Amino acid sequence: MICGFDEAGRGPLAGPVCAAAVILPPYFPAGILGDSKKLSVKKREEARRIILDGALAWGIGWASAAEIDCINILRSSLLAMSRAWEDLLFRSPEWGRGHGTLEAVVDGLYLPELPIPARALVKADSSVAEVMAASILAKTQRDRLMELYGCIYPGYGYETHKGYPTRAHREAMRRLGPSPLQRLSFAVKGLGDGI
Repeated sequence: MICGFDEAGRGPLAGPVCAAAVILPPYFPAGILGDSKKLSVKKREEARRIILDGALAWGIGWASAAEIDCINILRSSLLAMSRAWEDLLFRSPEWGRGHGTLEAVVDGLYLPELPIPARALVKADSSVAEVMAASILAKTQRDRLMELYGCIYPGYGYETHKGYPTRAHREAMRRLGPSPLQRLSFAVKGLGDGI
């Protein structure tokens, strides 16, 4: 069996990075999945509901903007994946007790610290159902959080751009200064080497 791992939020200038871990049953309808970045918002939300209803186990992990500034985005992404595994075990502890043969498949080149065998696979988010499901969960969870932050920090437009480096986001930072969600270590075009 496979536990798929992926993250969302490596490229934004603000907000946390979110990772998900997902174990799917063999009969899961993988046709509803796809690369989360290529699915419409409506399709992602439909897939999210089906994943949450049909997965054998799933977990979500986060690394904050402050952690990203402290240890860098790659290490923060891997930390969020380790936390997603911990959340999966919290929700479904039986997977931590040698529940069959389980291998982690992680999208990308690097592996988080995990207590199970793992392999990194580039573009797994478009070829491995469990990783596609993790990608969808991570993306939808992070988008929902950034929409909430849009209410908490009005004027930045987080509900729209989700912290990505859009023109509107850069203009809001020039006008309002950095919010508490900004990744201060990230260079922003037109704002100097770091915010």
